[in-house]
Amino acid sequence: MRTLKHRVTVRVTALLATLVAVALLGTSNAVAAHRTGHKPTIVLVHGAFADGASWNPVIERLQRRGFSTVAVANPLRGVRSDADALDARLAGIDGPVVLVGHSYGGAVITNVTARSEKVKALVYVAAFAPAQGEAAAQLAGKYPGSTLGETLAPVPLPDGSNDLYIKPSLFRQQFAADVPARQTALMAATQRPIRDAALGEASGTPAWASIPSWFLLAGADKNIPLRAQKFMADRAGSRATVTVKGASHAVAVSRPDTVAKLIARAAG
Repeated sequence: MRTLKHRVTVRVTALLATLVAVALLGTSNAVAAHRTGHKPTIVLVHGAFADGASWNPVIERLQRRGFSTVAVANPLRGVRSDADALDARLAGIDGPVVLVGHSYGGAVITNVTARSEKVKALVYVAAFAPAQGEAAAQLAGKYPGSTLGETLAPVPLPDGSNDLYIKPSLFRQQFAADVPARQTALMAATQRPIRDAALGEASGTPAWASIPSWFLLAGADKNIPLRAQKFMADRAGSRATVTVKGASHAVAVSRPDTVAKLIARAAG
């Protein structure tokens, strides 16, 4: 009787152990599945004459969709050094990433290298997407329509190069014609300059040659003519190209819903 009771106890204990093991395995698999199902982090790279806050309206909309977002501080010193700074920032982000570049920020995301294995998609928002050997200034002048040069105010630097600002009195008409005047006055006052050498620096091997890309084109852009934007989108094999009619270069500020929608689409 005692032996039978002992056998039953052993069998029950073994059964419970098996059930616990199965439960733990199921939990582990569920956690793994949950992790692999995480949405990618959206990393936003601003361009010249702007800062990370220029993405705020887009960030609000992406966060409402459940995306983690990071607006990096782009140094605006040179394509390669700025891309290296972006690579370093990507090193601290776990999981897949969607890179979004505005204006000169597009040249920077084009040159990601060290962390490019994390990058699952590229989104260009009124942005440069240079091929190897091309410079932003070269692409801006490829087609007529850019009036940026005549609005710039250079500030000499000790190394002989210049920091470039847009003259505050011309900022709205050049950069953000479809943004309220009060807001553009703040944008003009807080604009970050770009070193002129950065606009003339040749790009390296383009990330868009191996990473899927999406493009949003600003229809009334006075910095990068629409024809130049379309040329770059077509050349990169854009998965989807959205043209926003009447949008200024500051399309992420004036049309954040459209920008956020395309980013979410690229993120899958």
